[in-house]
Amino acid sequence: MTTERNIIGQREDPDLPRYAGIATFALLPRLEEVDHADVAVVGIPFDSGTSFRPGARFGPAHIREHSRQLHPYHQFHESFPFRDQQVADAGDVGVGPYGIEQAVEEIHSTVARLIEGGSRILALGGDHTIALPLLRAAAAVHGPLAVLHFDAHLDTWDTLHGAAIWHGSPFRRAAEEGLLDFEHCQHVGIRGGVYGPDELADDRRVGFESIRSEEFQHRSIESIADQVRRRLGSGPVYVSIDIDVLDPSQAPGTGTPEVAGITTRELFAVLRQLRGLRIVGGDVVEVAPAYDHAGITGLAAAHTAWEVLALMGLWGPAGDRSGGAAQE
Repeated sequence: MTTERNIIGQREDPDLPRYAGIATFALLPRLEEVDHADVAVVGIPFDSGTSFRPGARFGPAHIREHSRQLHPYHQFHESFPFRDQQVADAGDVGVGPYGIEQAVEEIHSTVARLIEGGSRILALGGDHTIALPLLRAAAAVHGPLAVLHFDAHLDTWDTLHGAAIWHGSPFRRAAEEGLLDFEHCQHVGIRGGVYGPDELADDRRVGFESIRSEEFQHRSIESIADQVRRRLGSGPVYVSIDIDVLDPSQAPGTGTPEVAGITTRELFAVLRQLRGLRIVGGDVVEVAPAYDHAGITGLAAAHTAWEVLALMGLWGPAGDRSGGAAQE
């Protein structure tokens, strides 16, 4: 039996154009303006774990600003992502720049409270370090998670400059902590440099299979999406999207750009084939506005977050409404 809910969607003010007013994500209500959020969009302005160009701490505000143009209806899915579920902007985690371990604990405790309150989390980063506390909080409720990871880089490395927790290690640390389902983790878009084959072997040992960016040249989107669905299975899925999975021509504003990446069209085409996934959380990370041109990266990140929210709405707070469950 379903109960009628008063879901608050995007701002509707005929006298205030989209480019005016305070930029919550997609002009959605703030968390304190709703009784309950099925999905809380959380900014995490932290980039002390980055290894190359800094600046992703300014990513959440940049993504929000470029989310003003997001509309309520998804043409491909024929759905209303902000009507199928209550989505609210939960603001930013108050996290300082000087201690990685302290920041990780603060992110974890803040997000855990939201999850315990019944919200799924879509985080706006921030560098990829933030995935570790987000995975900790989600796995505490759902158990070991399948991870769908779009990135140019593996992010399963060990220590760097004496730091065990940095933006290249979140999935290795998560694997060591038992947060991942080793049989159901998938990279997509991998192409970044490695120091040797042992790093690739380490990546496989912590549970990941890879679809490299060059495979988009000779495989169909359908075959790639089918592989992803088979790998992820039907359990709880965490979706982590580093914006540098896109080619620098599509997303220049990022800290560790890598040439020969995929396009926004290819990224969205894969995501749109994944309806039915039981997505329990996710992130869009590594947007560094100082290197962005004409808002290209901010726009790509905002629309990427919208695609993930659409998939979350197709599962929805009341169960799968997609017309078919993910395949084992």
